[in-house]
Amino acid sequence: MSGLRVRDAAALVGVSDDTVRRWVDSGVVVSSKDSSGRTVVDGASLAAHSRARAAAPPDPSGTVSSARNRLAGLVVSVVVDTVMAEVQMQCGPFTVTSLMSAESVRTLGLEPGSVAVAVVKATTVIVETP
Repeated sequence: MSGLRVRDAAALVGVSDDTVRRWVDSGVVVSSKDSSGRTVVDGASLAAHSRARAAAPPDPSGTVSSARNRLAGLVVSVVVDTVMAEVQMQCGPFTVTSLMSAESVRTLGLEPGSVAVAVVKATTVIVETP
């Protein structure tokens, strides 16, 4: 289980600590106790629940970058074959999909419930109106 402390889980999905505790108490998300006896939320369970509701979470990396499109969120799906992988993240109300090498997935330790930041740097951005 990928465990997140209640306050970290709350920050990632844009709610208060008390809201996450209510979700735990009502069984909406799965939790357990860590070695210090603190409640930790199952990252995969939180990722699944966050798909139904969303608010933009803060970027936890603290990294300085020229890329302005940084979307912090939770990994919700990882499909790996021998060479390539598809990683889906829930970043607030947005689902971001990345194709990368299977080696990169292993190196980054990506799995459902992992905290990650999707960095998007594109040379072409198309804007449409209805």
